Amino acid sequence: MRLFRHAHSFDALAQHYGEQYKWMVLCIIGLGTIAGVLCTSSFNVAVPALTRTFHLGQDHVQWAMTAFLAAMTIAMLPAAWLLERFGLRRVFMAALWLLIAASIAGFYSHSFVHVVIARLVQGLAAGVLQPLGIMALMRLFPPNIQGRASGILIVGIAFTPAIAPSISGWMLDQFGWQAIFLLGVPFALLALGAARIWLPAPRKREVQPFDWAGLGWLSAASIGLIEFVSSLHHSGLAAFWTWGYAILLVVSMVCYIRHAQRLPHAIIQLHLFAKPTFSRGTFVAFAYGFGLFASTYLIPVFLQTAMAFSATDAGLLLLPSGIALVLTIPFAGRMADKLSPRRITLAGLSIFGASFLVFVLAADTVQYWEIVAATVVGRIGLGMILPALNLATLHEMEPQHLGQSSVVVSYARQLGGVVGVTLMAVFLEWRQEVCGANAAGVFQAYAQGFLLLSLVFVLAIIVAIGMKDARR
Repeated sequence: MRLFRHAHSFDALAQHYGEQYKWMVLCIIGLGTIAGVLCTSSFNVAVPALTRTFHLGQDHVQWAMTAFLAAMTIAMLPAAWLLERFGLRRVFMAALWLLIAASIAGFYSHSFVHVVIARLVQGLAAGVLQPLGIMALMRLFPPNIQGRASGILIVGIAFTPAIAPSISGWMLDQFGWQAIFLLGVPFALLALGAARIWLPAPRKREVQPFDWAGLGWLSAASIGLIEFVSSLHHSGLAAFWTWGYAILLVVSMVCYIRHAQRLPHAIIQLHLFAKPTFSRGTFVAFAYGFGLFASTYLIPVFLQTAMAFSATDAGLLLLPSGIALVLTIPFAGRMADKLSPRRITLAGLSIFGASFLVFVLAADTVQYWEIVAATVVGRIGLGMILPALNLATLHEMEPQHLGQSSVVVSYARQLGGVVGVTLMAVFLEWRQEVCGANAAGVFQAYAQGFLLLSLVFVLAIIVAIGMKDARR
């Protein structure tokens, strides 16, 4: 009971629980991250329902997803500083409480504006939670078992997007789209209880003042990039707003670079990118996030819009791929401890990118079993990438830079996801206008969307080839 009321120090808890304590911490953080990931992936099946409920086009409804992802991306930036300033326990529990509050508010939303606001706050909470797992992993575990630890951390997180479409599709058909907001709440409550008991009390330490100016410039650049992509469709390349967002992106990035050159404790230090492997890995993380989130958005919408599946049936069709993902990740984690994480990443990127070719070559004639097979193969590739990419990217970084570099990789991955979802929704609207609203035109538009995803992964493979192998 005393342990429940008064959290002990990390050293005291590690001495009490022994070698298993670091695994306990990793599992608790993973449980909380699952709650955030559920909020990310469960809402994709609600896109058709939202378009019908609020009488909006797909390019408008996608803001329920991109608002979440944009907020999640920006909220990752201060995660390393928050961890140093307030400690793991306080940051983790505060983010979970915020996630629960936003989920309940979203459940009671009666307008699309309220839906977007609730999703935005959910994204802020999930963004703080997202990098905590890899930070803990890189600090608590020796290099020879980081692959195995990464596999254990990711297996639950990766399984979540696999089962989320099935569960959320059933909840949507039975209770309406509002119920999907509550999907992550039970996991958040479980993580809160475990954190209250087992996460260590924060240590008192001196930290540098937070770089608010840097956060502002990077946030402005992120918003400029996202809005520029959206404005290309609804306003056109020659429109004032399109060029305004492009100027905002360029000016914000130039200002941040000048700011970071003068400030030693900038929110993202530029000297990190002096390491070629880290720079390339960051770009691969961006491309990987683009393909992952865009495909997670595209496949359920394709199944419901073009193939006329119900939300429940679309979710059930994706369930075998989730099982394949869960079975692949532990094996891939152990492979990353013994083999080259770079080569495992390359193999995973190749398999994941190639899985979309079924939809490219036979979108209008694809059979049920072909969809299942393609998604299973794609998730096997994804399972190979997940444990290896962070290890391949961060192995050259000094211990004092692991926190910030982990945030950079997570930020790049999420920013790629935001751009991917936004660009894919805009791309589909554009291609459907060009190809026509009939069945053949719809299938052709989706085939071109899947082709775009494959090309993104080809580019990621080319960049990843130049990364150095981890020193064993």
